[in-house]
Amino acid sequence: MTDPGFETVVALLDDEYARAVLAATDGRARSATELAATLDASKQTVYRRLERLREAGLVAEATRPRSDGHHETVYTATLERVSVELREGEFAVEVETDGERDAADTLTDLWRRFP
Repeated sequence: MTDPGFETVVALLDDEYARAVLAATDGRARSATELAATLDASKQTVYRRLERLREAGLVAEATRPRSDGHHETVYTATLERVSVELREGEFAVEVETDGERDAADTLTDLWRRFP
């Protein structure tokens, strides 16, 4: 994946809700409903931030089984580090994500947590 642009990263990190979503999903998969309750935000607000973060490659989504037999989409932060440099009068951003894990690893971990 190519790094998202400087403006995209800065805008996301400047957004209070986007930062809160990243913090809440760091190391823990959460559904949009769980995030809305945790962040005291509307689902619409959460979904908008999740979409922007997903498009930038800063969160990953997976499907998790629920106890009622249905499934839900859950999100996990992939962001590990952001570096911003000024080179020859131009800003450059480098985003490091959890690239070692893939969707299959995430799904396997989710299944292991299901009772």
